[in-house]
Amino acid sequence: MSNSKIDLRKILPVFLSFVIMGFVDIIGVATGYVKQDFKLSDVMAQFLPMMVLLWFFILAVPVGVLQDKYGKRNMLNIGMVVQAIGLGLPFIHYSFEMMLASFILLGIGNTIIQVSANPLLQDVSPDDKLASYMSTSQFVKAIVSFGGPIIAGFLATKYGDWKLVLAVYGATSILGALWLSMTPITESKPDRKPASFSSCLSLLKNGFVALMALSIFLIVGAEVAINTNIANVLITKYSIEMATAVYGISCFFAGETISRFLGAIILNWIKPRLFLFLIALLSLAGVVGVFLAPTITVAYIFIFVIGLGVGNMFPIIFSLALAKMPERSNEISGLLIMAVSGGAVIPLVMGYVSSTFGPLASIFVVGVCMLYILWVSFFVRKSQAAA
Repeated sequence: MSNSKIDLRKILPVFLSFVIMGFVDIIGVATGYVKQDFKLSDVMAQFLPMMVLLWFFILAVPVGVLQDKYGKRNMLNIGMVVQAIGLGLPFIHYSFEMMLASFILLGIGNTIIQVSANPLLQDVSPDDKLASYMSTSQFVKAIVSFGGPIIAGFLATKYGDWKLVLAVYGATSILGALWLSMTPITESKPDRKPASFSSCLSLLKNGFVALMALSIFLIVGAEVAINTNIANVLITKYSIEMATAVYGISCFFAGETISRFLGAIILNWIKPRLFLFLIALLSLAGVVGVFLAPTITVAYIFIFVIGLGVGNMFPIIFSLALAKMPERSNEISGLLIMAVSGGAVIPLVMGYVSSTFGPLASIFVVGVCMLYILWVSFFVRKSQAAA
């Protein structure tokens, strides 16, 4: 959209797709309940989020190519419908195998949503409002992520069935697809050749891009690991019920939500590389705090601190990578989106550490990820100084 006119009839249904995009973070709560219901080991439980996050690596670039041919709105609608089907499967039959199938469809649908929603938002946003709308969309997504565990905990306590949150999310996904399908949107067409697997992977020969991709891999992996494992850590350490432990997940997402709101303001005065250094330190302090926390209340506070630190890491790393090679932004974006698949790997590592050394020790997997980001903040500073 080249002018400054704001058309809410087009913008609002696209914004709703970011709400629906945030539904994927329910995998943290769902993993905890499925682990409890079917008495799974820590490692087996982590195959559930793996079924979701693996698709970001497999489908990110193909979806980008397909939406060039079939349109962003059509692909976004397909993603929301596929996600809704996945969310509905546990109501047909509740078993571990059905939950695996549910998470696979949730991952496929959400991958399509994440690839299609951002460029479609660009098509309905005035040029001078795009950055603001992008920031707002991530803030909205974070609010949904924060509210999911609270909704699930309430439904589990009030009605005795945590799965009701999946029904709410599935129905909303269908409504979002219907609303968007009835909204006429004129889509922009790309001037360049779409990114391919070969063009994306060739960028890994560039050391800076490779480090940024690994950063995204570890950041998203740490986020999902906290989302899916922190409840187990709290249950083990404080002998509390699952319905109470999942509030730790909400504390993490509350920290991320506030972090993204404040980050948009703070980055007007602080350079990204310095801010990355500060939030990496903050996250490390939170990890140590959770390990040492004497009470559940103190643990909640430090989980919130981790969220405050982690919340802005993804957009900062993403922006640093694009700024380094703006002429290859299409390929870099595809590569970094594929790196989101770290969310399928790091939780498995955390689950293995939990089974081998105990749930409390597994929190240090997140600490190692944050130490890497701290090192990257020094590398970025050195790299930019040399340039």
